[in-house]
Amino acid sequence: MDETVPNYTFEDFTPGRRFDFSKRTMTADEIIAFAREFDPQPMHMDEAAGRASILGGLAASGWHSSAVMMRMLFEAYIDGSTSEGSPGVDLMEWKRPVLAGDTLGGHCEVLDARVSRSRPEIGIVRMRAEVTNQRGELVAVSEYINMMRVAAKGADHADG
Repeated sequence: MDETVPNYTFEDFTPGRRFDFSKRTMTADEIIAFAREFDPQPMHMDEAAGRASILGGLAASGWHSSAVMMRMLFEAYIDGSTSEGSPGVDLMEWKRPVLAGDTLGGHCEVLDARVSRSRPEIGIVRMRAEVTNQRGELVAVSEYINMMRVAAKGADHADG
C-alpha cells in the first residue's frame, strides 16, 4: 500500500461518494498481447479484421476492458483501503467498442453500504463503476460488491 494514499475503511464508503479514475490510453500492442493470451478472436488480433467487423477497428476484448477497469479501481481507492476482496460482480456490460488509441477514464460510486450481519468487522459496499472513452461515451459499466474492514466497533451502518 502506498503511504501517500488515504487508508479508506468501511466508514469512508458512504452512498454517493465517487472515486475518479486516472486516464489510460489503449495501445494496439497491448490489445493484441492481451488477445493473444486470453481472447484470440480476429477483431482483437488484427486491424483489418477489426475494421471488417461490426466493431470498426482493432478492438480490445471486453475482458481486457474489464481488466483495465479493475486496475482503475485499484488505483482509485482499493490500494489505499481496507479491502478484503469481493464476493462477485452483479453486472458487467460492454456498451461500445474500446479501440486502439482510445483514452479511457471514468469513475466509481458507492451505491449502498452496510455492516455484515455474520461478520460485523466487515462492511459490504455495493459499487457502480463506469468507464468512458475520450468522447465521454460509456464503454463499460459494472456493479459489484467490495468487502471493507470496519474501523470502529458497532458502526452506525449496522443492519441488525
